[in-house]
Formats: sequence, structure tokens, C-alpha cells
Amino acid sequence: WQAIELMHAPPREVAIIGDPAEVELLTTIFGETASFEGAEDMLRAVQMPVLLYSGTEDPRYVSVKAAAELTPLASFFELPGFNHGEAGQAADQYAPRLIEFFDRVAIDAAARGLRSLALEAQARGELDGILGLGGSAGTTISTQAMRALPLGLPKLMVSTLASGQVRAWVGDRDITMVNSVVDILGLNRISRVVLGNAAAAMAGMAHSAPTDDAPHERPLVAATMFGVTTPCVEQAKAVLEQAGYEVLVFHATGNGGEAMETLIREGLFAGVLDVTTTELADELLGGVLSAGPTRLTAAAECGVPQVVSVGALDMVNFHGRDSVPAHFAGRRLHAHNSAVTLMRTNAEECATLGTCLAEKVAMGSGPRSIFLPRAGLSAIDAPGQPFEDQEARAALFSAIRAGAGSAPVVELDHHINDTEFATALADELMSLMEATA
Repeated sequence: WQAIELMHAPPREVAIIGDPAEVELLTTIFGETASFEGAEDMLRAVQMPVLLYSGTEDPRYVSVKAAAELTPLASFFELPGFNHGEAGQAADQYAPRLIEFFDRVAIDAAARGLRSLALEAQARGELDGILGLGGSAGTTISTQAMRALPLGLPKLMVSTLASGQVRAWVGDRDITMVNSVVDILGLNRISRVVLGNAAAAMAGMAHSAPTDDAPHERPLVAATMFGVTTPCVEQAKAVLEQAGYEVLVFHATGNGGEAMETLIREGLFAGVLDVTTTELADELLGGVLSAGPTRLTAAAECGVPQVVSVGALDMVNFHGRDSVPAHFAGRRLHAHNSAVTLMRTNAEECATLGTCLAEKVAMGSGPRSIFLPRAGLSAIDAPGQPFEDQEARAALFSAIRAGAGSAPVVELDHHINDTEFATALADELMSLMEATA
């Protein structure tokens, strides 16, 4: 009650919303036992948000912390030096955490609710576009609904966060982010202009639904590209298009790989030409262009024919030179431009990347091949170029051969950007697709 009193400034309601059975379970476990031994599976099954805290001098401290780690949606904080009784009386210490917790739970619930409403309206044919306004909470709520809607449906978010890194809200969807410039609190001479433009943009998109006059009978192929693998992808794309395929090229900048993986799972592609797997290096070493741990898994899981290569695995991406972490001091760096600094992956890292790539490809049962260019992985991994490193390349290839299992590994005496290598990739993918058509 002391905590609730503190939370009434400004006044607000406090509610417990969840599965009554889960509430009863948690009340029983935390109210009657000093140890959670035997309750591990029950805690893992709880799917409601839970906030746990304990004084560090409380005999239950270790077990409460362990329980929080087992409960999927649990948060935990500690009160240093407090015993059990003192922690229970320290309302001024835990009330702010309660406020934060309830706010977060409310935001998550609102986001799920809006997502459901938007999908239902779209299914009924009643949704022509979605426009959101907000700060961090409003942006989180609105964009969760937007990300659930199909590509092509107009989505526009006016946000106080739109001038920074927006990947968390945009994800792999076609969301237009508009910087609100001023906070969204009433109308003034700036907000009138920004919000008026946003409304006009949404009206224009909703009333001018794009038409796709291109024929849809051509099978779709996904391909991944980086600036340093562009000649390879351009040549392979030309070969595939000449054979009657339509090729969608994804820029391997994290978001591109993530979008491709999503669309593979949605059943859009007849085949995947994954030339540029550089996002694996950023995921491993903390670069800025990671596509997350599920990169290079969708085709294998869905049985989609894929040809995989090692494009740009010689590099990890950072922003300006000052953004390269201190523990990489002394490493070989290359300034791609003033905003992008590349770091050469060494032999040990390449071996790890090779194992990762091979295992991801090998786990699938669908048609797949791995192609290795012995003369270089990118435009700057070539004789006389800053990232040429035959030892690192050899470590990469050795690990791939060792971990590929039943997936065929083809090594060619070409550079990745050689016409012959690109053509071989396209020919192999067409062969795999035709065999499964």
C-alpha cells in the first residue's frame, strides 16, 4: 500500500491482469517455499509478465533470482543490503520499478491489441493504410501493428524517434518514418506543418494504390548483394532473367538479410542465391550490419533450393573509425567511406564463420550447394587489395568443407566477381530449382 500511495502522483489505477491459474501458481510458489526446486517446469510455462525483486541479504535472494531467469517474461531487480523484512517495507525503493513495469506491460498489451485490430480490419478489406503518431510508447505500439501488415499497404509513422536508428521499429517492412521535429503535444506552427504533410502523404498513398503491371508467372529468386560483390550478382541476375526468372536483390546490410529470411518463410521464392553472407560476420563480431542469429536458416528450414557463397565474409562493418571497439585495436581496417569502416576478419574468425555457415546450410534437407571462390571473397580481397589474406581464406574454406555434411561444396579457381563464377552460381541454382519443380 505504501507503494500504491507513491504511485498516486499523478493518480493512476493499479491492476493485475493475467491468467488466474498462473497468478495462483506464482502466489503459491513465492508465498510458501524458500526454494523453487521442482517448480522449474511450471515457471518455464508461465506466459504472463512478472516482476520479482529481493534484498541481497534475504535468505531467498539466490532462489528468487534463479526463478526470474527461468520465467520467460520475468524481470528482476535487487535491493543491496536489504533483508526480507526491510525489502518489503522499502516502498520508496521499489515503487518506481513498479511504475516502470506496469507502464511496459500496458504498452505491450496495447501493441498486441492494435496489431489484432489492424489484422482483422485488413482481412475484412476495410484497411487502406495505417498512420501513427507518438513518442517511444506510441511508436512501439503503432509499428508493431504495421510490421504485421503485408508489403504494399501504406504505413506511415510520425515519431519523435525517427531521426535516429529506426530498425527496431521498421524491421523488415515498408514503413515510412517521419521525424516530428517537435514533441507530439498539441498543435503549433511546426507540428501543424509536419502533421499536415504526414496526413497528405497517407491520403496520397491510400488513394493511389500502386499497380503492378509486370507478369507474375515468372518464378521469383532472392539474391544477396554488397557493393563489393555487385559484379557477381549483376552477372548471375542477368543469367537468371534470361532464363525466365525474376530476381529480387537484397542489400546485405542486416535489414536486407532479415527481410529476405522473412519472405522466404512466407513462401515467396522458388530459389535463393545467397552470394553475400557477410551479415554472419557482423553477428559474430559485433558489427553494425547483423541480420540476427536466424540469418541463413529460412531456406534450409523451408526446403527452398539455395546456392550459398561466402561474399564479403572477409569484413565486419562499423561506422566511422572511432566506432571500432577498442579490443580490435591493431586490426586491419579499411575506410569504405567517411561513415563506414571495414575490419578484415582473421583466420581464427574465418574458421568460426565457416563452421557457422556450413552448419546452417547442412541442417536443411532441401536442394543446396555451397560455392567457394578460391581467388577472393570481395572486391577488396584480391591481389594488391587491402583485404587479401590467403591464410584467412584457407581457414574459412577448410571449416566449410569439414562442416557441410551432405551439402555439396564446389571450389572454383575464380574470384567471386569473375563472370565465370557468377554464371556457375546461376546455373547451379537453376539446376536445383528445375529438379524440384
